[in-house]
Amino acid sequence: MKKLPSNILNLYIIKTAKWFNLVMPIVVLFYQKNGMNMQEIFMLKSIYSIGMVVMEIPSGYLADVWGRKKTLLLGALLGASGFALYSFSYGFAAFAIAELILGVGYSFISGSDSAMLYDTLKASGHEKEYIKQEGWITSAGHFAEALAGICGGFLATISLHMPFYFQFAVASTAIPAAFLLKEPQVHVKKLAVNFKAILGTVKNTFLHTQLRSALLVSSFTGTASLIFAWFVQPYFQHAGIPVSVFGILWTLLNLSVGVSAFGAYRVESCLGQKKSLLLIIFGLTLGYILSAWEISWAGLSILFFFYILRGIAHPILKDYINRYTESEVRATILSLRDFVIRINFAIIGPVLGFLTDRFSLNVALLVSGMSYLLVSVIAAFPLLKKK
Repeated sequence: MKKLPSNILNLYIIKTAKWFNLVMPIVVLFYQKNGMNMQEIFMLKSIYSIGMVVMEIPSGYLADVWGRKKTLLLGALLGASGFALYSFSYGFAAFAIAELILGVGYSFISGSDSAMLYDTLKASGHEKEYIKQEGWITSAGHFAEALAGICGGFLATISLHMPFYFQFAVASTAIPAAFLLKEPQVHVKKLAVNFKAILGTVKNTFLHTQLRSALLVSSFTGTASLIFAWFVQPYFQHAGIPVSVFGILWTLLNLSVGVSAFGAYRVESCLGQKKSLLLIIFGLTLGYILSAWEISWAGLSILFFFYILRGIAHPILKDYINRYTESEVRATILSLRDFVIRINFAIIGPVLGFLTDRFSLNVALLVSGMSYLLVSVIAAFPLLKKK
């Protein structure tokens, strides 16, 4: 990494800016104060997902042909703009526009950041360290989110809008970091910018058995993790946990992800591919089932169990995708992963919100867990049978 020493540091800054989320620990309370129920909250998050879905694959393709640095810079600019709008908004319509901007902005970062990291390592012959570096960057992101949980909770005591003001400042730090990135020489731009070529890349992905399997199981796991994160605050409420403790618990949960992601490469090295996949799939399913069964203070240990596995899963499953992907289409393929996650969430989120409002949180959690088990086992089968 002699030629590109600053890339890793700047990617840490971008990751931290993205994950130092001051608003997440109190955002459900913020929406509820503005008169929204869980179905409307999930609808807002679906709008965010739609923004990502519309641009996810095109943004990844642009990263491959236009440059990862340029797409990361554009994503940073849009992210700051979205929080600027949120800072002075109060109604559903304005929130929806802000979510759309944030979703599009995130699409330009997702995929591009991991592709930049992998090719930076590959340019120096260190691509085998990807799981370790991805895990460490993921840890940095979750440590940042953990610290943000405390800060966001404190700021919310002043005003529920206050975390959004500071979030704009945090998001803005990604702009200079993205500007200072350098394109790795291993990334050769060979593709033509047209929609037909994008469809060709997607088609080729699904014709490759192992890559398709790795991409789908990673996407379904990402969806399950995202959905669970949005159930955490309602879980706290149903368990009778005081609002003053929300920020502390959110901090501890994200610390657990950070710690487990830091050692994810050791888990995969010790267990191997098959056992790692089985641990992730059945472990996360068990987390859903147990959290549906026990909503109480004692059940908080189940949330920590889920979050620890979440930290292990992220770098391992992304590495499986990278192993079967060429550099010139890497950002496109990684963006395709996030595309599947967000389109899943856009469809499933409002349904789970309805189940929560109409029936109970227990039912929504149980349906989520069993659905994840079914689709992830089917998706992972080619990797599980591969020697």
